[in-house]
Amino acid sequence: MIKMRLTGVMLGVAMSVATGAALAQPASETLQKIESSGVISIGHRESSIPFSYYDNNHNVIGYSQDLCNKVVEAVKTRLKKPDLQVRFIPVTSQNRIALVQNGTVDIECGVTTNLKARQAQVDFSDTFFVAGTRLLVNKHAGIKDFPDLAGKPVVTNAGTTSERILNRMNNEKKMNMSVISGKDYGESFTMLQGGRVQAFMMDDVLLAGARTMGRNPDDWVVTGTPQSFEAYGFMMKHGDTEFKKLVDDTLAGVMKSGEINKMYKKWFESPVPPKQINFNFAMSDQLKQIYANPNDKAFE
Repeated sequence: MIKMRLTGVMLGVAMSVATGAALAQPASETLQKIESSGVISIGHRESSIPFSYYDNNHNVIGYSQDLCNKVVEAVKTRLKKPDLQVRFIPVTSQNRIALVQNGTVDIECGVTTNLKARQAQVDFSDTFFVAGTRLLVNKHAGIKDFPDLAGKPVVTNAGTTSERILNRMNNEKKMNMSVISGKDYGESFTMLQGGRVQAFMMDDVLLAGARTMGRNPDDWVVTGTPQSFEAYGFMMKHGDTEFKKLVDDTLAGVMKSGEINKMYKKWFESPVPPKQINFNFAMSDQLKQIYANPNDKAFE
């Protein structure tokens, strides 16, 4: 009888230890993957100034990346892995969703718009920026707004909201525009500078960034009535609620503490690499409200 009782006690202890060990393991598929590999894979953009791009030493920098670094630190703390390695993987508008879905990228920290249509494919973090879709044109081109594009060639990045808006505008208003799709911001702006197109449509803040890369930045102006407002969020694998909560809690902490204001000033109201040009892009009231009340709502 005593032996049976001892066996029962030992069994209970063993089960408790096993249960405790199981509870110690992260339920998140993403966190389990990161823990077992010792690596977190970050999807980034190559030329999305000032959000995510390469500096002159080929390091990934920008507003998105600074926020992403906060997430990386939170993951290190959560997994108790201070030596966690970070792998940077460049993504484009065309492949970014697929790379998140197939697990190549654990979190995409670029300039992706949170759309309801995309939410069936990936999860989005709380919004970290809001932009309006406008035009970048030569200041001598005589283009002030979208109706002025009738019969003219215009470029935007492939796989973006702007591409969809331009094509819809062309069909509905019979504008006879020639809509060309560039692979990224660098290629699209090169087309504009080279005279192949008359305008470059994208998110206003990204156009301001592309402008800084011009041979003569003052030749280019951002203009036009915004055709949409874009809520930027970090992308993660769909359905991994535990990892998403960690990311959202991290971003919300930065926003509500006021630390986000210093980060914003660094990238939008101070000279930024590579040309040390100041965007002078003041924080909008809309964005201030989001930082005060973080959320992951899509605008459409």
